[in-house]
Amino acid sequence: MTGMRRAVLSITFLAAAIVASGGVTTALQLAPPAQQKPVREPDIFWVPTPDAVVTGMLKLANVSKDDVVYDLGCGDGKIVIAAAQQFGARGVGIDIDPKRIEESNANAKKAGVTDRVQFILGDIFDPNVKIGDATVVMLYLLPSLNDKLQPRLKSELKPGARVVSHSFAMTNWTPDKSEQADGRQIYLWTIPKR
Repeated sequence: MTGMRRAVLSITFLAAAIVASGGVTTALQLAPPAQQKPVREPDIFWVPTPDAVVTGMLKLANVSKDDVVYDLGCGDGKIVIAAAQQFGARGVGIDIDPKRIEESNANAKKAGVTDRVQFILGDIFDPNVKIGDATVVMLYLLPSLNDKLQPRLKSELKPGARVVSHSFAMTNWTPDKSEQADGRQIYLWTIPKR
């Protein structure tokens, strides 16, 4: 028997075994799902923002039903979900980690806001990940990452868009306002007219 004929017979026997065991679905269900990896190695590890700080950030930005709130490095989706629930805004969360996106989608479903929020698996520093339709951008990143994002925020966001950062300011960009929420410092900047 040639090698080619043995391979064809092996495939035939395998197909027959799959059908006999209940079909392709049953055979495929035995294999564990492939684990999706982050787009790239994350710059920082995720730390959740306390609920009182989330509310403080949204209030500082004066979020309304007319806003599109982006959270860059959204983690569990808490900020955009709160923007939708508490203020009627639409929201987009972007995170590099597929586990966080999965968690965000589950949290949005549980909160009943899947029609108002969207979560994107992507790198917030990738210019192909668009942020230009945001009217509010939320950040909880390290100062160096805020500084790295600063030129993109200034060039892609429309004048009047607001940027709020939890805990960390930006070099060479004076905040319009800074206050505390639940003992944490939060900062607000407004994109100026060009």
